Amino acid sequence: MSAHISRSTRWVYGGLTLLWLLVVGWQVVEHRRVRQVARTELIHRAKDISTTLGFVIHSQRRFGGLVSKERIELALKPLIRPGELHTIALLNDAEEVVASAGEPIEFDLRELVPRAEYWRRDFVALMNLVDLGTNVTSEAESRSTTIVLPPRNERTGLGPERPPGPPPGGPEGFRSRAAGGARERDETDEAGGEGHEEWNRPRPRRGDGRFPFGRPFWMGEEEYRTLVQKQGVHSFVLVLSTHSMRAVCTQDLWARGVIAAFAAVSALGLGLAWRNLGHSSELEVRLARAAELNTRLKEMNLAAAGLAHETRNPLNIIRGLATLISRQVAGSPEIEAKSRDIIAKTDRVTAQLNEFINYSRPREVRWSAVPLGSVVAEVARALGSDLEERGMTLDAAPDLPAVQGDEPLVRQALFNLFLNAIQAGDRGGRIEVVSQRSDSGGFRIQIRDDGPGVPEALREEIFRPYFTTHPGGTGLGLAVVQQIVLAHGWEIRCLPNRPRGAVFELSRLQAAPKA
Repeated sequence: MSAHISRSTRWVYGGLTLLWLLVVGWQVVEHRRVRQVARTELIHRAKDISTTLGFVIHSQRRFGGLVSKERIELALKPLIRPGELHTIALLNDAEEVVASAGEPIEFDLRELVPRAEYWRRDFVALMNLVDLGTNVTSEAESRSTTIVLPPRNERTGLGPERPPGPPPGGPEGFRSRAAGGARERDETDEAGGEGHEEWNRPRPRRGDGRFPFGRPFWMGEEEYRTLVQKQGVHSFVLVLSTHSMRAVCTQDLWARGVIAAFAAVSALGLGLAWRNLGHSSELEVRLARAAELNTRLKEMNLAAAGLAHETRNPLNIIRGLATLISRQVAGSPEIEAKSRDIIAKTDRVTAQLNEFINYSRPREVRWSAVPLGSVVAEVARALGSDLEERGMTLDAAPDLPAVQGDEPLVRQALFNLFLNAIQAGDRGGRIEVVSQRSDSGGFRIQIRDDGPGVPEALREEIFRPYFTTHPGGTGLGLAVVQQIVLAHGWEIRCLPNRPRGAVFELSRLQAAPKA
């Protein structure tokens, strides 16, 4: 039965552990899913911002796709929100910032190139979430690239600026160029002079005969191409805070942790419940076996008690015959001595049988008020000859209380304890009986002697039946005392006395109610 429970316990523990691991694994998978959803939502928010950004950039474009840096940065600033959108940066073909708003970028932009995403704990940088029409081709004239013009003091290396003065041909010439009319070249040729060669260069026409919308009329082809390469908006970068995503992930992680903890507590509780169930089953089996053994012991005890009782009768007959023989006048001294020896032996065996019958008798407590003072005095009178023979004194405290108990059983227990103290004590010794209040409101009674005491290793053994250190002892006196004490629900223990001797303490005694 025990081996079966042990095998079942291992299977149950293994199953509970596996279930807990499955729950933990499930929570890990769910947390990763929530984290991925949070990242996706952050990217979707970035796409919304990118759409707005595209509208802003296109709204700021002017003739030829030009937009001043101050103007575009001023338009981008309202999009910056602390704790959400940190930075907006417009980049040229060489991944250099041509315009930005918000906090400066402190990481290497080349990290963005492979995946267009750059994740860090506090921020994420995303590149080109929407098409801004920034594709660069060899035909600069055919595209609508947005070009960010830096301030005048930063235009070094970008080629000549628009020459001072009115455009060639005056307003009429400007309108003619804007309309793409054929007379543009003639008018500019007439108005051109030194320094206006680039303006006078022939421009290619589209298939419909109209001039393409791209290069400003005051820029030459090479100048415009250089400007596109250095200041053309090729891509853009958004740097967003991951605070909201981390808050969602942290909250979800705590929730998953709580679920895992509850699963662990549940598994542990089920495991403990199963273990207690196993222990209870084992205990029931042991109790059943103990009950069966106790029944057999009771039967054997009754048989032994009956046998002892039947043996005592023949012993009484033997003792009577030996007494008659010893009183015969004509008997020889040898016969008289052997007769007295037979009487002594039969008295000893009879005493042992009486002790055994007394020990095997069931203890049924009949509760009543027991005045300990009068009971102790009565027992002291019964043992007066023994005390006088040993030259010992027995002193009882005058304030011994009245307790609840069975008076005959209490008298028997005190008799055995006093007799044990007389037999173990030294000649001229002293026995003392005192009582104390316990912390639980009851009483403790102590029987103290100044004899040799009981070694610590034997303080439990002396209450076992037939254990004795006295040559003539039966070993049942203290066993009977413990039997009576347990029948009352009390406790007894042997303690050392200071400076010498032993103390037998009876505890958990309850005061008798006052009449």
